[in-house]
Amino acid sequence: MTTFLERLTRPFPAFVLIVLMLIFDQAIKYAVELYLPLNEAVHVVPMLALYRTYNLGVAFSMLSDTSGWFIVTLRLTIVIFVLWLWHRTGREHHLAHLGFALIIAGALGNLIDRFLYGHVIDYILFYTQTWSFAVFNLADSLITIGAGFILLDEVLAHRRSKE
Repeated sequence: MTTFLERLTRPFPAFVLIVLMLIFDQAIKYAVELYLPLNEAVHVVPMLALYRTYNLGVAFSMLSDTSGWFIVTLRLTIVIFVLWLWHRTGREHHLAHLGFALIIAGALGNLIDRFLYGHVIDYILFYTQTWSFAVFNLADSLITIGAGFILLDEVLAHRRSKE
């Protein structure tokens, strides 16, 4: 019996996960566009607010002064590179395959925003009285969590090789 993670080493289950994450990401962004005021914090719990804003660049608004087509090309290049890594990574690296799927879903989610709206919709804000983190979205979180899974897989593979 194969586990969920083992299934992600095959293209179809990984594709299904990517599509489900894209649907979830886009549904949330659609709701944010409909119901959240622009540039106005809606406090959820201490240190967490919903805050709709638009990102013209990539993560943390980097490259926001560059051409939109450059950013689209950059994101497509990342997706192609991650697909290449996914293909070259052995089937025993289940967490890495999960990470690749999450990165692809996140990159495509933000790419869809770029095509639909001309910018990326961000809406999650962590803050304190004296500090706030960059506003981000589910797609950004998927990319970050995916990278974390890939790093964890590398650490675990390194430990296994030493045994």
